Amino acid sequence: MFVHIKNHWLEEAKRVPSPNFNERPQGMEPELVVIHCISLPPGQYGSHHIEQFFQNGLCADEHPYFEEIQGMEVSSHLLIRRDGEIVQFVPFDKRAWHAGQSCYGERHNCNDFSIGIELEGTDDSPFEALQYERLKQVIETLVSHYPALNLQALTGHSDIAPGRKTDPGPHFDWQKLYQALGLS
Repeated sequence: MFVHIKNHWLEEAKRVPSPNFNERPQGMEPELVVIHCISLPPGQYGSHHIEQFFQNGLCADEHPYFEEIQGMEVSSHLLIRRDGEIVQFVPFDKRAWHAGQSCYGERHNCNDFSIGIELEGTDDSPFEALQYERLKQVIETLVSHYPALNLQALTGHSDIAPGRKTDPGPHFDWQKLYQALGLS
């Protein structure tokens, strides 16, 4: 799969626009990629619940966990499903609501300057080889399209929100990603 960006959207991605975004601060370009993981309900894969969640359309009656997250307004730029499908919710030039209270180095409010990528999965289970392959392709495309991004500007949600978030979790193989990107 080749990935191309046009008007801040991946051409090969399924578009599912989320209302949960706003403008980046003036002059702010993407400088960081934040890797997350999500599954809804937790530990279950392949449903459209993630898409519904990012579109504020999740029905609380469908699962007890959904009652806990009802009313949350969150999004991510991308979701990479376990089968390799890429779904885009927010264009890259906009501020998706994925990081919450966060800090990268000395910089706060990571949503202002980052691109959020969700992997369908959990903190306590391995990810699929195809997800790593798609993630590599997406990151390389983003770095080639956005000059302020570089391959060293990759982090996990747990790193920018320690104590509050744990994803992508201990089963995310950073070394595998770094090797695929030629960083080790």
